[in-house]
Formats: sequence, structure tokens, C-alpha cells
Amino acid sequence: MLALVGWIVLSFAAAALGGLAGPGAWYRGINKPTWNPPDWLFGPVWTVLYTMMGVSAWMVWQRRHEAPVRFALALFILQLLCNALWSWLFFGWHQMGYALLELLLLWCLILATLLAFWRVSPVAGGLLIPYLLWVSFAGFLNYALWRLNRA
Repeated sequence: MLALVGWIVLSFAAAALGGLAGPGAWYRGINKPTWNPPDWLFGPVWTVLYTMMGVSAWMVWQRRHEAPVRFALALFILQLLCNALWSWLFFGWHQMGYALLELLLLWCLILATLLAFWRVSPVAGGLLIPYLLWVSFAGFLNYALWRLNRA
């Protein structure tokens, strides 16, 4: 049980690190597409996703004596770091174009993690599908925001 909490805490640590660059007044002031989700939606969605990510990593970690999991878990940690970096690029440093490029890297890392997890546990891999879908949507949103707000 302690390990499960640890993996969830690790996932939320990435959220906290990225959250230090929070949206703030800059984000509230930029042009947004009509299909931009309301601000209140992001917190609950990310809470569910980070929890699922932690559970997924824990499920893979539990199989460490039955299957090679080191690479899969390294991918997981790397994508967490990229997840946090995106918030800094976009919200903290207002670099929407670089954030979009970094989001492409994040998307690839999530997919690689999902596939690596799937090999160890299809359920663990499946838990990352909503995350991949949300980041796909975030990529379209990032692109739309970048296009609407290019100087």
C-alpha cells in the first residue's frame, strides 16, 4: 500500500512542479478558441489522470520480480518530467511554440510508456490511454492558442 501511495505522490509531484508555473493573469488574458474548456475543468481532469498514472506505475512496479520493468518505469519518470516542463514553457515562460514542440515529445513518451507498460500489464497500459487522449487534445488546444496569439 505504501508503494501505491508513493507512485501516486510521485505523479502529483510532477503536477506540483508544473503547477508552480500556474496559468495566472497571462493565460486569462490571451485569445482562446470557442472550444477551449472552462478553467474549472482542468483540475478535476488532471487529478483523475495523475491518480491513474500513479496506479499504472505501481502496477508495473509490482511486477518487477516477474518482468523487466526498469526501462518502462524510466520512461514513466521521463514523461513526468516532460509533463512538468510543458507547464513552465507554456504558462511560466509564455513560449507557446516551444511548448507545442515539447508536447509532441511528451506525447511520444506517453505512447512509449503506454506500450512498455502494456507489455508488463495490459491493465497498467490501458490506464494511460485517457492520459494520452487528454494530451492529444491539449496538443490541439496548444496549437490553436499559439496560432491565435502569435505576435
